Amino acid sequence: MEIPVQTQQGLELSAPADLDKTTTELADWLVLIDQMLKSNIVTVGNAEEISRTIARMKITKADLDQRHPQLDSVFTLAQNLKNKTSSSDIRTVITEKLEKVKNQWDNTQHGVEVRQQQLKYMLTDSIQWDERRKEMEHLMEQCEVRLRMLMQAPKEVLAKQIADNKLLVQDLHRGDITVAAFNDLSNKLLREYRDDDTRRVKETTDQMNNSVDRQNFLETELKMVQASHKDLESLLKWLQEAETTVNVLADASQRENTAQDSACVKELRKQMQDIQAEIDAHNDIFKSIDGNRQKMVKALGNSEEAALLQHRLDDMNHRWNDLKAKSANIRAHLEASAEKWNRLLTSLEELIKWLNTKDEELKKQMPIGGDVPTLQQQYDHCKALRRELKDKEQTILNAVDQARIFLADQPIEGPEEPRRKLTPEEKAMRIAKAMRKQSSEVKEKWENLNASATIWQKQVDKALEKLKDLQCAMDDLDADLKEAENVRNGWKPVGDLLIDSLPDHIEKTTAFREEIAPINLKVKTVNDLSSQLSPLDLYPSLKMSRQLDDLNMRWKLLQVSVEDRLKQLQEAHRDFGPASQHFLSTSVQFPWQRSVSHNKVPYYINHETQTTCWDHPKMTDLFQSLADLNNVRFSAYRTAIKIRRLQKALCLDLLDLNTTSEVFKQHKLGQNDQLIGVQEVISCLTTIYSGLEEKHKDMVNVPLCVDMCLNWLLNVYDSGRTGKIRVQSLKIGLMSLSKGLLEEKYRYLFNEVAGPTEMCDQRQLGLLLHDAIQIPRQLGEVAAFGGSNIEPSVRSCFQQNHNKPEITVKQFIDWMRLEPQSMVWLPVLHRVAAAETAKHQAKCNICKECPIVGFRYRSLKHFNYDVCQSCFFSGRTAKGHKLHYPMVEYCIPTTSGEDVRDFTKVLKNKFRSKKYFAKHPRLGYLPVQTVLEGDNLETSLQIEYEQLKEQHLRRGINPLASPPDSVVSPQHASEDAELIAEAKLLRQHKGRLEARMQILEDHNKQLESQLHRLRQLLEQPESDSRVNGTSPCASPQHLALGYPLAQETSSQFHQTGEYDLLVPPHDTNTDLTDVMEQINSTFPACCCKCNKLRL
Repeated sequence: MEIPVQTQQGLELSAPADLDKTTTELADWLVLIDQMLKSNIVTVGNAEEISRTIARMKITKADLDQRHPQLDSVFTLAQNLKNKTSSSDIRTVITEKLEKVKNQWDNTQHGVEVRQQQLKYMLTDSIQWDERRKEMEHLMEQCEVRLRMLMQAPKEVLAKQIADNKLLVQDLHRGDITVAAFNDLSNKLLREYRDDDTRRVKETTDQMNNSVDRQNFLETELKMVQASHKDLESLLKWLQEAETTVNVLADASQRENTAQDSACVKELRKQMQDIQAEIDAHNDIFKSIDGNRQKMVKALGNSEEAALLQHRLDDMNHRWNDLKAKSANIRAHLEASAEKWNRLLTSLEELIKWLNTKDEELKKQMPIGGDVPTLQQQYDHCKALRRELKDKEQTILNAVDQARIFLADQPIEGPEEPRRKLTPEEKAMRIAKAMRKQSSEVKEKWENLNASATIWQKQVDKALEKLKDLQCAMDDLDADLKEAENVRNGWKPVGDLLIDSLPDHIEKTTAFREEIAPINLKVKTVNDLSSQLSPLDLYPSLKMSRQLDDLNMRWKLLQVSVEDRLKQLQEAHRDFGPASQHFLSTSVQFPWQRSVSHNKVPYYINHETQTTCWDHPKMTDLFQSLADLNNVRFSAYRTAIKIRRLQKALCLDLLDLNTTSEVFKQHKLGQNDQLIGVQEVISCLTTIYSGLEEKHKDMVNVPLCVDMCLNWLLNVYDSGRTGKIRVQSLKIGLMSLSKGLLEEKYRYLFNEVAGPTEMCDQRQLGLLLHDAIQIPRQLGEVAAFGGSNIEPSVRSCFQQNHNKPEITVKQFIDWMRLEPQSMVWLPVLHRVAAAETAKHQAKCNICKECPIVGFRYRSLKHFNYDVCQSCFFSGRTAKGHKLHYPMVEYCIPTTSGEDVRDFTKVLKNKFRSKKYFAKHPRLGYLPVQTVLEGDNLETSLQIEYEQLKEQHLRRGINPLASPPDSVVSPQHASEDAELIAEAKLLRQHKGRLEARMQILEDHNKQLESQLHRLRQLLEQPESDSRVNGTSPCASPQHLALGYPLAQETSSQFHQTGEYDLLVPPHDTNTDLTDVMEQINSTFPACCCKCNKLRL
């Protein structure tokens, strides 16, 4: 992902500020007017609102005219600037800005004028449209009243209703011009002003057109009902005539001599054909009346006339069916001859063929189709077949009835005789037999076809309903998926997004995922509907199956794409967002690359050597440079100078204590026992160094400082790289290296570990000292400050305050003023910082440096003898001056009072012997009794153990023998209780002694580190020793700085014991074996005692 970097071009920086400000204000004002024009939407057809908008447009136009002088002043100012400057680049920039402002002004002015003219036309058209609307409403109201009156007068004569209806239709036609004019004007408004609010015009137009359509529909219904009444009267009149004719023909056909009279039969057939033709001709009229019977009855309401009309319609149906039946009977009776039998037989054969054809067509439609179009075609075919069956029903039933009537007059068939020439009677019997067979077949096929059509129609109806539901659900799902896919396709690639917009995109993507969640229910519904088709033997077509699979696949792909994008956004926000470590990647240069482990701990890759390491490359260089300070003879100064160099490399010398405390509060780091991860540490450090960058822009590189400081904190407090640091450790580490007064720093450190009562107990002080001692420990200097065991220092502090359970901040500061051994490096660090810029008007008696910069060391044994810090730290001396002579240190220039005081001390020391300095040594710090000194806790425990052991031996009891199943007598019960208590006490002592052994092992490790440093000194060439002013065969000297307990800027050197922090290392000529023997002899007693206790 590319991180946008805002750059300021040189030409923009050189542009005059006044011109930029004026053009920006004018451009912003023009943008506001453009936005007002776009958002100023009026309601088309509302003349009042349009008039108000026109008034506002006039005000805007007036504002433009008033602002025009400002535009002229901008051009004038620009022209002056162009004349004054000689740079063509600046002229080009000014010209471009003027053209941009001029174009924006012209566009805005043109937009206002166009909008003003459009509103004027809109006002005129809206007024005309409102007048047309009122005319339409008046016309529609009149027509509706007349139509309602016409519909509510069913009892009047039809002729009068028809006349009134004609008048109404004429009036409606006269109103067509008004309707057309209104629609034309409405369409004009909708077409020309579609950018404004045209809902009122559209709704009013639709309402008017619906009213016209409703009136046309009512008019059509009225006409149809009136025509049906007329047809009913005409049909009833014809029925009466046709019934009379059919009755006459029926009587004539029933006479006995009619069958023998062929002429009479022929005449009757002709008349029957005529009456049948009339019946067929009136069949459509009957169907029309029967189809509209409900509308005719409904038009009369609940009146008596409606009941009478219903009765007449029922009577018409009954008479019509009787007429058709009588006609069929007459035809059957007249055709009861051989010719009639043949025609009937042929008719039955044709019916059989027709039934077979329809049955085959029905079978071809099976099985049920798999999609809606196919099923719709099957549904339409089924409906058409049902209509054909209904139309053919009467013909088939008549044919079967005629055959039944004919067969009723025929004799029962006898056994078939051998083939011979048939008589006419036998031929008639053969015809009767064929007719009986075919009529039975017609009847059977007819019933089967009806049953099959009914069952098939039910299946098709049910399947069509299910498939339509499925298709509707699929279409709905497809629309939702398309909408969601359009949103998804509009997403920009994650790599093209700005880092600051990632949270917004994550929120939008999460909201989009919630919005599309209901689609899952629709997908489930579609799949459920699809599964319901199998029990109906309905299988979707290949097209529908593919569409169904496509919908499921699209839904899955949509879900996957949403989840993938959300994951990518979250990973990008994690890797490149404000809470990521991406900005720290610039802290290293090629071939190095910064990377992050799974627990967010950074490590560094060297692509040239193809190696990795935990330390930052510059941190490695820094620690290598600290090795140059190992030639400083005194541990406290060596440690303080190293920490000072580290402090400056981390830019913590620029950080105030107050700022550090405020940052901790800002990040809510109040729980000291809480473990925080690397990310929280980075966030805190980023806040610190961002503030420092504002004050010291040229000195602070935020990514580098954050990465280096994080590296140092992890080295000090998380050397195992677990990715977790205690809050208290972070605070103490940063505060110890922050800038501030020494006592103020003591106070801050105390407050960080103190309880709510602003008091501190032994545990809290131990935590403070433990975290503080880790700083020199990381530099390999912890052995000189009492080792990692802080218990002696805690004991020393509380003994100083009469072993109270808790101490106050004042008591803590008083103890720290004594500069305890474990913390002496901290005040020395402050003195080193104070002495960096100090210049003393004195000359070094060894290297002749003048003036002395840094620490100045004045001899209290010789007059006018000064040494610079370089010579003093390296142990160089001048002729006649010994290293064990007392000296005083100054970190700031001396005053006249201090000069007089030192002169007095030199005068006194002139008369003192070496024995005096040996008997009165002064330590430069407050020594604490460690486990290696004096009569400590382990010694008392050893004595107590020996006493308990002797008691057991005197009693003759083996302390190790304690069988679990031994029987104890009552007289030994009390002794057993004592033994159990003593054994418990021994176990406790053993645990404490094992803990002490662990401490001793830590000391051994520290001593091994010191031994390694000594080995490095031994390997240095002799020339180095000569440069430093020492001889390879010189005897070891023990020097120390002595500091008064009160707050003073000077201190004296005195000879001290073996635990002095400022003791220089032994001479390089010392044998390594002697060094090892001296180290091993340091801990003889305790090691032996602990080994005995473990046995």
